[in-house]
Parts: sequence; C-alpha cells; structure tokens
Amino acid sequence: MLQPLSIVWEFDPVLFSLFGLEIRYYGVMWMLAILMGAKFFENFCKRESLPDSVSDSIFLYGTLATVIGARLGHCLFYDPVGYLSQPWTIITGFRDGGLASHGAAIGLLVGLWLFSRKNKLPYIWSLDRIMIAVAIGGAAVRFGNLFNSEIFGCATTLPWGFEFHSSNLWQAYYQGMAMHPTQIYEALCYIITFVVLAWLYYRRDMATRRPGLLFGIGLQGIFLTRFFIEFVKLDQTSFEAGWTLDMGQWLSIPFIILGVYIIWKSCRNNSSWSVDRRNFDGKGSRK
Repeated sequence: MLQPLSIVWEFDPVLFSLFGLEIRYYGVMWMLAILMGAKFFENFCKRESLPDSVSDSIFLYGTLATVIGARLGHCLFYDPVGYLSQPWTIITGFRDGGLASHGAAIGLLVGLWLFSRKNKLPYIWSLDRIMIAVAIGGAAVRFGNLFNSEIFGCATTLPWGFEFHSSNLWQAYYQGMAMHPTQIYEALCYIITFVVLAWLYYRRDMATRRPGLLFGIGLQGIFLTRFFIEFVKLDQTSFEAGWTLDMGQWLSIPFIILGVYIIWKSCRNNSSWSVDRRNFDGKGSRK
C-alpha cells in the first residue's frame, strides 16, 4: 500500500551556542516580534506627528507586559498546580519553555493601558495600532513554534502533513505519522490579518475614521483563527482530554466577544475615542 505524502521535519531548534548558552530560533522570533512592534509604533508616531517620547515608552511598557503576561499565562492556565506548588519555577524554569499567547494578550492590554495613561492618549488609539504589530509578531512566534517542533496538530493524510522528527512527543507516540502543521496554519492567518489591518491603516485611514475598528478586526483575525485551528491541534495538557472545547478555545471566546462589541461600537463613530491633540504643543511635546 502506498504511504501518503508527508514532509520530514528535522529542524535543529538551536541557532548557535555561546559559552554553553543555547540561542534558539524560538527566542530569536520572539525578539523579532518585539522589535517589529517597536518599529511599527515609531512609524505610527512619526506618521501622526506625535513626539518621540511616545514611541520610546512603548518598548518598555509593551515588552515587559507581553513577556510577563505570556509567562504567567502559561503557568496559570496550563499547569497551575505545578507552578503554584513551586512558584520559583515560574522564573527559574523560564528557559524550559512555556509562554502562552492568551497570557501575552492580557499582559499587553494592561501594559497598553499604562502606556496610554502616561502619554495622555485614548486607550483605543494604542489598541488599534498595536494590533498591526501583534498580527505580524504572532506569525513570527508561530514560526518559532515550528522551528521548535512543538504545538502541532493531530495526524493527517494530507500531502502537507509534517513528520516532526525533532519532537520527543512525536517520537514517543506518533512515529511514522504525518501531523497537521498548525503552526503554519496560524502563521498564515496572522499574516493575512496583518495585511488587512495595514491596508486599513495606511490606505483607508480607518484608525482615524473609525477608532476601534482595527482592534476589533484584529481580535477576530487572531482569536477566531486560534479557536478553529484548535480543533485539529493536539491537547497541550492532559487535563484537556475529553473536553468539548480545549483551554485555548475557552480563552479565545472572551476576546472574540470583545472584538464583536468593539467593531459594533466603532461603527457608531464614537468621537470620544479620537486623539485630543490639545495635549501636545506645536513642537510635538506633551504638555
């Protein structure tokens, strides 16, 4: 009997070692996502004649909030008993992996609220623009998961299925089977979301005309993608076995509902979400 076509994936996740310290592609992709976010915000501020101090502060608030939220999200959502019984491993076990996108989203929401207060900007102004960076950054992180041979899907006979030879999970339970490359599915959907959001911002000026619209569309593009792809993704933890919806789907539902509400409200053209430029003087400095 002919075996279905598949792609053998034997990617070395380590980019290089420096004095015994492994630098992995996954970490590089996270750093790339953060740097892209900072660069986009710098561009937004220049394009909208906002002071340099605004773009300078987003790196601090955005980076710390995202990384802390991603780590705490993984620990509390996917292994609360283990980490709460040994809370120091939240920090000491950081290099063993464990960052959750939903935790990153919550952390970023908090960080952007602080950022917006500091710079006297409407919260929705920050949310609209960060979604452009989040979409392309999310794609980079998912490619990092691919390089790590982790968070893949269930078995498939489709010709683009991957045999993850570098994965201990695959070696233990799925040898000879091709799996859905759900990392690629998500990354491609996030890239599409990025293109749509960038077009709405740069070509249609929707961030100004309809404040909140980019944020709402971004939430749908990212979390609806996550919700549906989870149906072909392997459970990340044993306690999810037998659930109708897994943890990733339950965590996505509030963001999807929030996105629908924000889109609805933005279509009412709420002027209270516009930037009050009286907070800035003619030289671009905050009063």
